[in-house]
Amino acid sequence: MAHPQFTDYENNTRHAFQAMMWALSYPGRSFPLLTDERDDFAHIADSLLDLETSFYCEDEVLIPSLLHTGARQLPSDRAAYHFYPSLDDSQLDSLQTASIGTLTYPDQAATLFIGCTHGQGIKLNLEGPGIPASEYEAIQIEGLSFAFWEIRENAIRYPRGWDIFLVDRGAIIGLPRTTRILIEE
Repeated sequence: MAHPQFTDYENNTRHAFQAMMWALSYPGRSFPLLTDERDDFAHIADSLLDLETSFYCEDEVLIPSLLHTGARQLPSDRAAYHFYPSLDDSQLDSLQTASIGTLTYPDQAATLFIGCTHGQGIKLNLEGPGIPASEYEAIQIEGLSFAFWEIRENAIRYPRGWDIFLVDRGAIIGLPRTTRILIEE
């Protein structure tokens, strides 16, 4: 039985979704998003957002792409997905209000997508599920302050907490709430 071919749009959104899935399965590893001329965040939005989802975003350039999916724009404390093409310390107050879920419904926690630079900056050692027990997964991230990492540390109370995706020029790194992060100073 023959299967229909994916259109380029379907192939890109499918590939972006798979990259996100693998990124959460193997924290700290970088996976390509297969972007074309569109923005990384637009590909992610096309893969995840629809009429039944919600988002929070302060970036006026990105908001039209997110609204194009049919998703609702909500305040930071009620949105399922948060998009930060860049995150500076002035935005940390809104980030802190993002839902971490409840013990009964941990799946109601927000998922964060944050633009940054992979391979330089703060050195992080990761451990937890998806990382070999005998070693750390080491990464470097630039563009996120120490204050962000402190907020994340305080927000993670497994099973509550955020799943975070770090986005950099066509690549994505996942940090599920189960990942413990040790900052190398």
